[in-house]
Amino acid sequence: MMPPLLDTNILIYAFSDDLKAGRAQECLAQPFVLSTQALNEFANVALRKLGMAPPEVRIAIADICLLAEDIFPLDRRTHEMALDIAERYHLSFYDSLMLSAACLAGCPSCLSEDMQHGLLIEGGTTVANPFI
Repeated sequence: MMPPLLDTNILIYAFSDDLKAGRAQECLAQPFVLSTQALNEFANVALRKLGMAPPEVRIAIADICLLAEDIFPLDRRTHEMALDIAERYHLSFYDSLMLSAACLAGCPSCLSEDMQHGLLIEGGTTVANPFI
């Protein structure tokens, strides 16, 4: 079975001093997959909000990529499905893009703090909040 896809917030917490860091690191210790979107968003937040220098971000991304079982690219199909998800479930485009990647990859779940826990997307992916 395909492991869960991790949303960006899991990666951010794992590299932060937040109280949720421990649980986020546990998520990274289990099998998981990512979309390139999560890596892009992580780099942006790590540079701007976590205060990491570019070399630190480069190392963090390399470490994350080594842990991930797979990293799925975003393509036209992913974007088209994301627009469908955004329209149907009234989600932001970027949340929908993350869920679209999870659905197309065959992930049974997407671990995220930002979306509605338990939401089942027609493509077969359920949102799960690992912090509750």
